Amino acid sequence: MSVEVKVPTLPESVADATVVTWHKRVGDAVERDENLVDLETDKVVLEVPAPVSGVIAKIVSDDGATVTSGEILAVLNEGEAASAPAAEPATASESTAEPAAAASAEASGGETSTKLSPSVRRLIDENNLDVSKITGTGNHGRITKADVQSFLDSGGGKSAASAAAPVAKPAAATTAPAIAGARTQQRVPMSRMRTRIAERMVEAQSTAAMLTSFNEIDLTEVKALRARYRDKFEKTHGVRLGFMSFFVRASIEAMLKIPVVNASLDGNDVIYHDYHDVGIAVSTPRGLVVPVLRNAEGMSFAQIEQSINSYALKAREGQIAIEDITGGTFTITNGGVFGSLMSTPILNPPQSAILGMHKIMDRPMVVDGQIVSRPMMYIALTYDHRLIDGKDAVTFLVHVKELLEDPARLMLQV
Repeated sequence: MSVEVKVPTLPESVADATVVTWHKRVGDAVERDENLVDLETDKVVLEVPAPVSGVIAKIVSDDGATVTSGEILAVLNEGEAASAPAAEPATASESTAEPAAAASAEASGGETSTKLSPSVRRLIDENNLDVSKITGTGNHGRITKADVQSFLDSGGGKSAASAAAPVAKPAAATTAPAIAGARTQQRVPMSRMRTRIAERMVEAQSTAAMLTSFNEIDLTEVKALRARYRDKFEKTHGVRLGFMSFFVRASIEAMLKIPVVNASLDGNDVIYHDYHDVGIAVSTPRGLVVPVLRNAEGMSFAQIEQSINSYALKAREGQIAIEDITGGTFTITNGGVFGSLMSTPILNPPQSAILGMHKIMDRPMVVDGQIVSRPMMYIALTYDHRLIDGKDAVTFLVHVKELLEDPARLMLQV
């Protein structure tokens, strides 16, 4: 029986999607719920699973096609076995890709190869990478696309590629000598997600009166508290005690005192929110996404850390759902993980404020008349000056600073 594979229902805010990568070809056998194809929207990448087990009889929408909700992507013959040869002729590149993937999987060992999704295996094969040298960060050590990309970015692909290359190619060496100082360039279209990010950044710049205020925080007490309870916290809650939960809690306490920081503009109306849906900016290979901690004011430190970890894992594996990143009343972004010492973050419309964290650096500070070394962090609050006055922004930052320099106040909510 033939079964149609259709584009899943897209949210109202998403008009269409682009077919990014097919993980199967015509004639390939598939298992029920196995990912067949990746669809990229303006916000997230969606995986389309096989509705039944069977064989792909026809692919209707090729890579690069624009599709809408309910549109047919492919047709499966339910319950059939894989055909040989395939029902449709393969191109030269397709005919060589699969044997290469199989050879790579065998060379890297059966146990490792079972942890590779088709798209990850293809990326590894295309770059002649040694799977054993790539550290997996997915569930049970599974290697993700982000792991492979990080390995390539770190230069790991160079040695692997050269090791996999033939020992010598004299003909190529004599007919195509290297040209000193030769320059090349590559033109590639922006992804839908990157395009949407760019549009939102321009929108924020053109519609809001953005201004940034700065302060600095002595994190001595927070670091001491984390060191004192790190092991016990992790043993009790199954998650590490990071810095982000302190900043989320401090920001919420500060917003309770300065509610306008958690508000937004709608025309000439000011919308005050009695809840705090805090967005946490997460970097992914495809771009920045901002999953939201719903009702964060009711979350414990452990719940905040667990939610952030869960979102980070989903983001790395491309599993972030649209409902995970919609909404939000305030955003926190941490450029410090990349080494940023100071920056001016851009608003995430329609929010009116965003807090930027930065790198912790030991700096000489005057404490009680003595010069001492302290772990200091610059923080930045970018805000919409149409709604938030400078006094409110500075007062917010000062309160965050006071809470983090005396973190016991966070526990006592004073």
